[in-house]
Amino acid sequence: MVVAEAMIQQLTQQVFTALQEQARFALDFQSQFEMMKTKLDLTKALLADTENLKSKKKAVKTILINLRDLIYEADNILTDCLVRDEYQKDGSCTSFTLQKPIFLYQTGKKLKDINAKMETMERSLALYLKAPDESNHGDNTNQVMKYASQDCVPSEIIGLERDLEKLKGWMLYAKDVLLRVGIVGMGGLGKTTIAQKIFNDIEVAGHYDKMIWVSVSQASSDLRIMRSMLEQLELHCSVSDEAQMLHKLNQLLRDKTCLIVLDDVWEINQEWWNQLCSALQNAVGKSNCIIITTRKEDVLVSMDVDKSQVHQPKTLKEDDSWLLFSKSAFSRCKDRKCPDAQFERVGKEILEKCGGLPLAIKAIAALLASRSHSIVQWIEVNDNFHELTSGGNFSSVMASLQLSYDELPSLLKQCLLCFSIYPEDSEIQAEQLINWWVGEGLVQGKGWKTAKEVGFDYLSELVTRCLVEAVHRRGYDGRVYCCKMHDMVRELTTKIAEEESFGEFDVKGKQEMTANSRWLGFTSEMNPKSLRKSSKLRALLIMSTYKAGFDRNIGSLSSLRVLDFSLTKLENISVEELMDWICSLKRLAYLNLNGVVGLKELPPSIRKLRNLQLLILGGCNDLVKLHPAITNLTKLIVLDLGSCRLQHLPRGIERLSYLQELSGFKVGASSRSSPSCRFSDLQQLVHLRVLRMSVGKESEIAENDRYVLLNLNKLKVLAIDAEDCEDNSISKKLDSLSPLQLSRSCISGVIAKILCLRGSILKGSLACNTFVLKMGISLTSKQALNM
Repeated sequence: MVVAEAMIQQLTQQVFTALQEQARFALDFQSQFEMMKTKLDLTKALLADTENLKSKKKAVKTILINLRDLIYEADNILTDCLVRDEYQKDGSCTSFTLQKPIFLYQTGKKLKDINAKMETMERSLALYLKAPDESNHGDNTNQVMKYASQDCVPSEIIGLERDLEKLKGWMLYAKDVLLRVGIVGMGGLGKTTIAQKIFNDIEVAGHYDKMIWVSVSQASSDLRIMRSMLEQLELHCSVSDEAQMLHKLNQLLRDKTCLIVLDDVWEINQEWWNQLCSALQNAVGKSNCIIITTRKEDVLVSMDVDKSQVHQPKTLKEDDSWLLFSKSAFSRCKDRKCPDAQFERVGKEILEKCGGLPLAIKAIAALLASRSHSIVQWIEVNDNFHELTSGGNFSSVMASLQLSYDELPSLLKQCLLCFSIYPEDSEIQAEQLINWWVGEGLVQGKGWKTAKEVGFDYLSELVTRCLVEAVHRRGYDGRVYCCKMHDMVRELTTKIAEEESFGEFDVKGKQEMTANSRWLGFTSEMNPKSLRKSSKLRALLIMSTYKAGFDRNIGSLSSLRVLDFSLTKLENISVEELMDWICSLKRLAYLNLNGVVGLKELPPSIRKLRNLQLLILGGCNDLVKLHPAITNLTKLIVLDLGSCRLQHLPRGIERLSYLQELSGFKVGASSRSSPSCRFSDLQQLVHLRVLRMSVGKESEIAENDRYVLLNLNKLKVLAIDAEDCEDNSISKKLDSLSPLQLSRSCISGVIAKILCLRGSILKGSLACNTFVLKMGISLTSKQALNM
C-alpha cells in the first residue's frame, strides 16, 4: 500500500522547523503541532511495517487510504498557516489578519480533530501488526519463483535470433579468464528465454566442461545459490557451511571451464560474489563465463560486468510479434493459420496494445486461442483490453511487472504512479514531470542536492530499473531529458493508482474525472465545470486544447498544488479570467503557464500565491511585463522567464532569496532611478545553482559589480545570452565580470565563448561548472544546458 510517505516526511520537517524557529503560527498552536509531530513520527514507523500488509484484510487498505487523506488535510492546514505567516511578515492586510480570531479558532479545532483521528488509526494499524498474517503461512519462495523465472527448459524463440548470435560471439571468442555477460530489461521482455536458448545451444555446450543454471529471484540467499550450484556439480551436497561450500565449489571447478547462468538477480552480496569469481578464475588459459539476467542496471555494475558486455533486448517488431502471436492464437485453426482478414485486423489491433512485450503477447494469444472461431469475442477482448490486464489471463504478466514495482522504495513508488495519468505512448519531458514531483512534495532536497536534482536521480533510478525508458539524455552526464513508459507498465500503474485512490480509469485505460481523484490529466473529452466536484485534486495537468475558459466558475480546487498548461496550447480564452482563477488557488506550489497564448502581463494578484515554489513562464512569447508583486513570492525556488519578450525585470528580485534556478534574467541599467532589476541584485541570491541571463544594448554592469558572481558559490550553470549586443560590446561587458576568463570552444560547428571559473575561486563541492556565452543565434538555452 503506497501511503504518502514523502508527504509525511515533508509535513514532519515543516512542523519541526516551525517549532524550532518559533514561527508565529507555531506559537499559536504549539501544543497541537507538538502532538502532531509525535504522531507523524509514530505513523512513519508504523508505515514501514504496514508496507508488508498488502495481502491482509481490506480494512487495512481502507485505514491506510484514510490515513493518507488525513495527512493531506493536515498539509492543507499547515500550508494555510505558512501562507498566513508570509502575509504577516510583510504586514499585508488580508482576510487572514482581519479574521484572526476566527482563523485561530477554526484551525485549532481542525488540528485537534486530525490528531484525534490519527491516534485512532494508529491504534488500528498497531492491532493489525500484532495479528498473525494468515495469508503468508510457510515459505513463499516457490510462489515468487513461479513469476520470477521459468524452469530451465528450451523455449521457442522468435525475433531474438540476432540477440543470440551476438551473445554467442562474446562467449565463444572471449579471451578473458572470466567473462561476465549481462542481460538487462523489464519483466516479460525475454531475458530468461534468451539465456535458456544460450544454455541449451549445442555449440555453447561443447565449449564448456560444466553447465550450471540457478534461478535466483528476490527470495534467494548466498547459501541457496551455492547449494543449487553444488547439487548440479555432484549428486549429493553434504556441506552446509558457507565457507565449506565455497571451498567445495573451488575444488569442483578447478581447471575446468564452466558456464553459469544466474537468472533474475535483484541484489548481490559483494563479498561473496568476489570470492565466487576468484574461484572461477583458476582455470588458467581457459575461459569461464557467467551470464546474469536482471531488471536492474546497477546490479550489473556491482557485479563488475563491463558495459561492452551488457545486452538489453528490445521489444519485438511488428512482424515478429505477429508471428509469435499466430503460433498460439491460431493453434486450433485449420493449418494453424489466421482464418481471414477480419481476425488479422483485430488481432493486430490487440497486438499493438502489447507493445512488443513477448510475455504479454503469449498471454493474450493463449486467451484468444480458445475463441479463434468467434470474431465477436476477439472484438470484445480488444475493446476491454485494459480490464483484462487485471484478470487471471494476464496474471503472469502483471505479477512479473508487479515484482519490479514491489521492490521499489516507497518514495519511488509514488513517483512511478504519476505516469498513470499520461496517455499511452506519451513522450514526457523530464523537467515538467520533476517540477510536479517537487511541487507536490513527493521529493525533497538532500544535503547539497536540491529537490529537483534529487528528482532527476529518482527518474534515473526508474530508468535503471527498466520501468521507464529514456528517450533523450544529456550528452555529458546522461541526465534524462525525455522519457516514456511501456504500455504494459502503464497498465500496472493505472491499476495500482486506482487501488490507491489517486485516480480512476475506464475500460480502455483512459482517466476519468471523479470527486476523489488526487491527480488528473485533463483532456478535451472532459468539461472544466466538472472540476467543481474535485475538491481533493492536488495535481492538474492540462493535456489538450480546450477553448472553454478556466475561471472562477470552476471552483476553488482548494487542495491544488500543481497546475500545468505546458502540454497544451490555450487560445481564444480570457487570459484575465484565467489569471483571476489561478490567483485564487492559494495553496498552489507549482504553476506552469507555458502554453497559455495571449498572456501579456503578469497581474498584481499574483502576490496571492504565497505558497508558490516553481513558476514557469518560459515560452510565454507574448509576455512583456511582470508586476513588481512577483517579488512577494518569497518561497520561489525556480523562476523560468526564458523566451519571454520582457522589457525588464522589476526591482526587488533579491527578495527571492531561496531561488535555486533563474532563467531569463535581463541585466538592466545600473541607475537607481531605473525601474529594472540591476546586475548587483543577483549577489543576494546565494542559493542559485542555475542562472541564465541576457545582456542587451541597455544593460549596464558597474565597476563595483565585477565580483557579484563570486557570491554565488553554489552556481553550477551560467548561460549568458548576448545576441542583442554587437560583438565589441559583448567583450567589454564580459570583461567587466572579472575574474571570469574567456576561452573558445566550437559547439555544433558554431564558435561560442565559454566562461570558466578560475580554480582559485572554486568554492564548495561543485561537480560541474558550465558557463556559456551565446553569440547571435549560435547557441540556444537548451543547447547550453546540454553541455
